[in-house]
Amino acid sequence: MKSAVFIKPGEVEVQDVDMPKIEKNDDVILKVVRTCVCGSDLWSYRGLDKFSDGKKNNGHEALGIVESVGKDITTVQPGDFVIAPFTHGCGHCAACLAGYDGSCLNHSDNFSSNCQAEYLRFQHAEWSLVKVPGKPADYSDAMLDSLLALSDVMATGYHAARTANVQKGDTAVVIGDGAVGLCGVISAKLRGAKQIIAMSRHEDRQKLAKEFGATDIIAERGDEGVKKVMELTHDNGADAVLECVGSELSTKTALEVARPGAKVGRVGLPHASDLDMAASFGKNISLAGGIASVTTYDRQELLDAVLSGAIHPGKVFTGKYKLADINQAYQDMTDRNTIKATIVND
Repeated sequence: MKSAVFIKPGEVEVQDVDMPKIEKNDDVILKVVRTCVCGSDLWSYRGLDKFSDGKKNNGHEALGIVESVGKDITTVQPGDFVIAPFTHGCGHCAACLAGYDGSCLNHSDNFSSNCQAEYLRFQHAEWSLVKVPGKPADYSDAMLDSLLALSDVMATGYHAARTANVQKGDTAVVIGDGAVGLCGVISAKLRGAKQIIAMSRHEDRQKLAKEFGATDIIAERGDEGVKKVMELTHDNGADAVLECVGSELSTKTALEVARPGAKVGRVGLPHASDLDMAASFGKNISLAGGIASVTTYDRQELLDAVLSGAIHPGKVFTGKYKLADINQAYQDMTDRNTIKATIVND
């Protein structure tokens, strides 16, 4: 089969590799219908994260058709159309029962990889796969993109809103205008925020943030950006802050724009020095967030919201590529020509 393979920073190519096989009783083999490139994938592509040369890809989002199942699988069968979350919770440990399946206590190998391929071995599949009604042919291209967003980026944006405890009537600040930040805007709107301030420097992303429900856009960063937020909130600060970047500057900004007693939901992959806890202590700010609860959110709310047309997270996919063009997809995202790249298998 064909699979993307990381060669070195700046180079991902498609190679012929062995078909995945059932290795454990709770494995499922999926035929990948759609996958994509995540902003977190770019860290290794840019040479900022260590990643072994010549290994398979770190793609972790997919829509698929079940090809075969291990003998312990009872929840799906060959032919089922499924969302393959990037997390593989068990559904019955204390973490999963509390709604934090991204931090499942029973599965140490809790994350997907090698999704940028024609076929995928999905581990711990009994509870974690999310069935979609019908078949891929039943859905429009735009709807398939929105379903694909439920494998990670939409659920991650929602996790930021949930852990920031966005409530009806709140003022929420979303830091980051990548796909996760834009889905954070959708999520803040979905949870009832009245004022949604999106911090974005790029015109195409600003327009999409507005379409998703942002009431205000702030292009400035650092002290000037903080000043603008405080002006818009009458010097009160935000009730909830969605930190969707993970950098030192974005984290510092989140703490500065939060009002006393606010909550900050952090879902940006951390690439920062140690957090100064004194900054949150003085303002009684609660810090939460981490790995998204994809299966839980999809089943509880997000799949129905997509199928009903209440939300359209697939609009964050602004470039469509074949698997053979995977390196161009990575490069276009690196160059900010594409917000998020969809990979469509024929």
